[in-house]
Amino acid sequence: MGLIDRRIGLLFAVFLGLLAIAGVRTAWLGTVRASDMKAAAATQQVQEVTVPSRRGDILDRNGVQLAVSEPADDIAATPYLIKDPPGTAEKVSKLIGVPEDELLRKLTLPDTGFVYLARGVPADVAKKVDDLEIEGIDFISTSLRRYPRTWLASQLVGSVGVDGKGLSGLEYSADRFLRGSDGTRRLTKDAIGQPIGVEDVVPAREGRDLKLTLDATIQSKVEAVLGGVGQVYKPKGATAIVMDPRSNEILALANWPRVDANDPAGAPDYALQNRAVLTTYEPGSTFKAFTVAGALEDGKVTPDTRFDLPPTIQVADRTIGESHDRGYENMSTTQILAESSNVGAIKIGLELGKRGFDRWVRAFGFGAPTGVDLPGEEMGIVPRPKEYSGSSMGNLPIGQGLAVTSMQMAAAYAAIANGGTLQAPRIIDAVGGDAVSTPKGHRVISARTAAQVREMLKGVLAPGGTASEVSVPGYQLAGKTGTANKVDTETGGYSESKYVASFVGFAPADDPELLCVVMVDEPQGAIYGGQVAAPAFGQIMAFALPYLRIAPK
Repeated sequence: MGLIDRRIGLLFAVFLGLLAIAGVRTAWLGTVRASDMKAAAATQQVQEVTVPSRRGDILDRNGVQLAVSEPADDIAATPYLIKDPPGTAEKVSKLIGVPEDELLRKLTLPDTGFVYLARGVPADVAKKVDDLEIEGIDFISTSLRRYPRTWLASQLVGSVGVDGKGLSGLEYSADRFLRGSDGTRRLTKDAIGQPIGVEDVVPAREGRDLKLTLDATIQSKVEAVLGGVGQVYKPKGATAIVMDPRSNEILALANWPRVDANDPAGAPDYALQNRAVLTTYEPGSTFKAFTVAGALEDGKVTPDTRFDLPPTIQVADRTIGESHDRGYENMSTTQILAESSNVGAIKIGLELGKRGFDRWVRAFGFGAPTGVDLPGEEMGIVPRPKEYSGSSMGNLPIGQGLAVTSMQMAAAYAAIANGGTLQAPRIIDAVGGDAVSTPKGHRVISARTAAQVREMLKGVLAPGGTASEVSVPGYQLAGKTGTANKVDTETGGYSESKYVASFVGFAPADDPELLCVVMVDEPQGAIYGGQVAAPAFGQIMAFALPYLRIAPK
């Protein structure tokens, strides 16, 4: 065999060896590594992404938009297709506001076929990124939550997270209606990363719109009034509720300080709370109306029953006096409520007895949630008779030693205003165009007793009453002031410097169509409900009554 033949034979042997190695390699990749290779190919060529559903809008009773979802995009990338990660990070960072180093880290992640660069980017901004025509960057249509009225009813409406889930307020409690259901989209690309197919595996289902009982115009006025209270009295906070007592529809629910709904992170935690349902406080004299109502219904007193009232009263080891010094007086039940006599209210409470008093407190809904469709509603604090101390009946009938929410006070006073029926407050009017059913209330007191209490509450705003300076021309008002010491968390006793000033009232007094609660937490300079909260009530009513075309009477 010649030299040439040997070389040909050697080359042929090498060729057969390489072919054998390739065969073994192919068999190994096709069997042992088959599942891994298939997964890698799928990761690089097929991706399934979540397509968020469009969240339903939140509207006021007249269709004013309070929360909307605007077109937006999630911007994603396929890192191994990005040819110039540093340059891409620099260009995109300037447009979407994400730090350049953060983008670069995402664009250089090893073994990653898909990564989000930013979520919920406004459509106009996403368009600028798309115009860069950078291979490997993808856009997934989604929506961005916006609050067109910015500050209006922000604690009530609430907020959502980047994942589209409600975090607080109605956005949270009604999330099951608003959110809809996300879809799944499959993106298929060829070997060089060019898209060749898009398939909606599970179509997204849009959320349903939420129509509220709220009136944006009244809400705006109430927030302005609370802003004035905040400016003058520098309180820790303030809350107001405006309600139609006939239907218990909430027309306004405001909290001060206000919060920018589009930037909730810029507000302190305290301001973010919907204090109408989350904050409990001792109601003070506003609670006396229920002490009197229970005694009237049980026949313990009449509006004309008279009481000899000393300047103070001793109950067990406690001596209780009036908010202002006075001598011995003889007052009727009506005068006791109009002039907010502590001694008189305690005497009426003692007529009920502790079990009778407790029965009426709970009958008016205190110590239980009202049932309003808002998250985190507090139950309040109402002791049981077995928990009473010897002096409890000297505290409780005048609104001390128990805690309520503003929402509970609104619902309970609505029962007096509407003729004796307690019902849950309403904030949601319709979901997706379907009216929300209204739960029937139940009678608490007779229409006769309710009318008697309404007549008595007129005296609070009449000459000699605790809110005599408040009036609305053409309308007869009724209501009750309240001033309560706050508990000092350090000593456990009542603070000498921190108070809650409140007022609850309705109009027209004989046939109420509008009710308002105002609660001011820790006002400075003045502390009494008649000075701080009652004027705010008057300003709100002076606007809302004619605005709603409620006839003067």
